[in-house]
Order: sequence, then C-alpha cells, then structure tokens
Amino acid sequence: MTLRDIHTPVMLERTVELLAPALRAPGAVFVDATLGMGGHSEAFLERFPELHVIGLDRDTDALRIAEERLAPYADRTTFVHTVYDGIADAVVGAGVPRVDGILFDLGVSSLQLDEADRGFAYAKDAPLDMRMDQSSGTTAADVLASYSEGALRRIFERYGEEKLSGRYARAILAARDEAPIERSGRLVQILDAATPAALKNAGHPAKRVFQALRIEVNGELASLDRAIPAALDVLAVGGRMVVLSYQSLEDRFVKRELARASASTSPAGLPVELPEHAPRFRLLVKGAELADDAERARNPRAIPVRLRAAERIREIV
Repeated sequence: MTLRDIHTPVMLERTVELLAPALRAPGAVFVDATLGMGGHSEAFLERFPELHVIGLDRDTDALRIAEERLAPYADRTTFVHTVYDGIADAVVGAGVPRVDGILFDLGVSSLQLDEADRGFAYAKDAPLDMRMDQSSGTTAADVLASYSEGALRRIFERYGEEKLSGRYARAILAARDEAPIERSGRLVQILDAATPAALKNAGHPAKRVFQALRIEVNGELASLDRAIPAALDVLAVGGRMVVLSYQSLEDRFVKRELARASASTSPAGLPVELPEHAPRFRLLVKGAELADDAERARNPRAIPVRLRAAERIREIV
C-alpha cells in the first residue's frame, strides 16, 4: 500500500476551498503546522504550482516520511522539527516576513496511532510511551510512576473530562505499589477493573484516561494556547488559517482565540468605532463545521473533527 492508501487527510477538499483564495498568488507561503505524513501539504503543492510549504512537526518519524513523500516538490518545501508553538521562529528561519495560509490538524496522527509501539492506542498492548517527539521528554509510564494521586486525578479531569478520575487515580496508585505500570495492556486492565459494572457500556473505560495522558506527556494544550496567537500574528493581510480539532478541549481553545481576534476592542460607549479598535480577523465559517456524512462513513477519523477558520483583514494600527 502507498501512503495515499494508508493516510487519508481529513476534510481535505473543504480545507483547500477555504485556503485557496490566499494561496493563488505567485510566491504564496503556506505553513502546515502539523505536517504528519504530508497528506494535506501534498494536495496543496499539487494544486498551487507556485506555492512554498513550510512543514512543522515534532515527530522525527513523521518528518522523515513527509520529506520522502514530498520529494518531487523539494524546491518548494522547508521542513522544521518543532512543536507548533514554534511557528513564529520557523517562519523567521525560512526567511519570510509573513505567510499566506496556515493549517493546524490537531491531535494524534495516523502514524502515531498505527504504530503499536508508540503506546497511543488503548486497543494495542505496547510500552506506555505516548511521546510525539521520541527524542526527548517524559513518557506516559513516567507520569504513572511519579505523579501523586491528586495530580493524576487533576489531569484525568482536566484533559480527559473523566468522571471517575479519583477512582482511577487510586487504582493506579494501588497497582503501581505491586509493580510498575509500563504497558498499555496493564493500564487498560487496571482501569477496567476499577470501572463499575453499570458504567462499562458507556464507552471504553480507557479512552479518556489515554487522551489525558497523551495531552499531559506532550504539553498539547499549553502548546496550543501559545500556537494559535502566534500563528495569527504571522499571517499577512488576506492570509487565512484553518484549524481541525478532534476533542472539545482543543476546540474551545481555538474558538476562544478566534473570537478574541475577530472582535472589536472599542471601549463601551464610544459612538463610532475607531480604526485601531476594528477587528483584525473575520471568521470564515459559522461556528464549527463537521465533516459530511460521506466522509464520516469513508474515514472514521473524520467523525469527531471540528473545523474553524479565519482571515486576516487588517494590520495592527
């Protein structure tokens, strides 16, 4: 199978449609802030023959695969090993003052989910790693071995929105006293045993805990909180940004930042809005768009996606 067979980019056509008006001009620059296996970027490079793509990813395996996939466009691509909150430095490093399009395709990538030894998927027994960048950082096993009951409960509540956070945290501490929790299969067994029988039909007991551990290990929400404002700052006037989110915490962060950027800053009571208080951005979609039924049926990873988009309409005065 080819990469195109393995990896189907989510909401590709809608993403192209929204970003196209900003990318048609000669010399346009597009930042794929979550490059992954390069599916979105490949489509943009094919459809916009003069476009230059700056691809960012913290995962060195993803960068290697994307660089191989996009080799036919080597003269129009720049690859940067960084978390997406490093977007401003990546743009400066590429020698461009502003960019015309930005895409964030958030969450865990197809590559990370499908490689069992990365430990992201609760359905596959593997070492509890969960680092998107395997060259550094704390693993999920480290978190389970060292965090207090209160700290585990907090991350399960905040990042997993898990109602049984306290129960699961206590079960983990009791289990780690017997032996280190180093594999996903054992963690699933611990969570399953701690789940009341009446709740076992309400979704897999490990889903929200695994999500919370992944977010904690990779600092995803803290990075996103820095990345969205930084991305908006590097967009040129007329430039556009699309964000694909896969869980409610991500989407709330994005919604908040785009609402702030597209709102007037005029003090209450002013009879006329002064130019310096006018919104800097306008929203391109109403609320959050979902993938259509056909795509959801064709690509299960599109089921939870929420798309938001904005265009820069003025500089700061």
